[in-house]
Amino acid sequence: MYIYQLGNMADKKSALKALAVESGGVDIMEKKMELLYFFIKELKTPAANILKQDALSIGADLAVPSGVILCEEPTYDCILIGTRKHMEVFAKKELAQPFGLKKVALELKNFLSVKEKPLQIMGVINANDDSFFEGSRFKEEDAILQIKQMIEEGAQIIDIGAVSSRPSADMVSEEIELERMKPICDAISSEKLYEQVTFSVDSYTPEVVEYALKSGFTFINDITGASDEAIIKLALAYNAKLCIMHMQGNPQNMQDNPQYKDVMVEVSQFFEERIEKCETLGMQRKNIILDVGLGFGKTLEHNLTLIKNMRHFKVFGCEVLVGASRKSMINKIIASTPEERLPGTLAIHLKAVENGANIVRCHDVKEHVQALAVFEAMK
Repeated sequence: MYIYQLGNMADKKSALKALAVESGGVDIMEKKMELLYFFIKELKTPAANILKQDALSIGADLAVPSGVILCEEPTYDCILIGTRKHMEVFAKKELAQPFGLKKVALELKNFLSVKEKPLQIMGVINANDDSFFEGSRFKEEDAILQIKQMIEEGAQIIDIGAVSSRPSADMVSEEIELERMKPICDAISSEKLYEQVTFSVDSYTPEVVEYALKSGFTFINDITGASDEAIIKLALAYNAKLCIMHMQGNPQNMQDNPQYKDVMVEVSQFFEERIEKCETLGMQRKNIILDVGLGFGKTLEHNLTLIKNMRHFKVFGCEVLVGASRKSMINKIIASTPEERLPGTLAIHLKAVENGANIVRCHDVKEHVQALAVFEAMK
């Protein structure tokens, strides 16, 4: 006899099938083999005591502070622990409970209904000469050559911008931004390159965004998180996807001592507000992409927290984008220049994909295609 531990969920499901367990049994057992953890913030004390008892009664558990049973505080933070099957039971049972447990049940139901999205690689091209990574800077003819190379290497999306958003970057007028973008947009349009790959315009300037959309672009990457309704209306008018990014402050001041009471809660609330704004104007969630904005008004600790918990953002039913390519957060972990940060970039992006991201924005398409292919094969 020999015993060995099974790996991830795909391994567990394969093992069940290899045992010739009937298909219905596989579905039932699969739910019992996946352990889930949910952090519940500021749960009312009576609700915590009810949920604790309900959890124990079905073989799950709720981690709570010691003062809960004595009701020393009005609310407590808790961690709900159980299998997917347990969570399905909670999602039904707690609907009838008071003290805010109905909201807990509905949130659990949302998490359990999340569907996987196809993995896509987004290549980066900067049509300006002051982006933080020199290797991403291209103009006119060189940009078109780089676009064609990225297509050949396997990019599904190519993101083109003409204004640097690095910390303390200089402000650029709409006229200059459009002047930089026009030749590239015109070449994409004339050569019909938009038939081979999705093009994204990295801008929050309505005039620039509209010019790109008229040139065949079908994706808007807005680092201001759709703060301007005009951008949302353009996405609707041209049936384009819209990426909403979270940023505290603006590129000129975002890294001046960024602070959060709870970065996960505040970024989540930001997305809730912006999604509601988009939906009110007529956008559907299938056309909304969320980007937590690594390095945009965040410390290293904030960035790592968002990466470790990126799966949470899938609950909104939108695609999730990660963009850590060659960013300075890598330098804060291990000293390195932008040119030396490809290994660190791959490490962050693979972890983010493992944790739920499905669009990877990067400077190095070929290397990401290979790394992600190997990663997918091991899932």
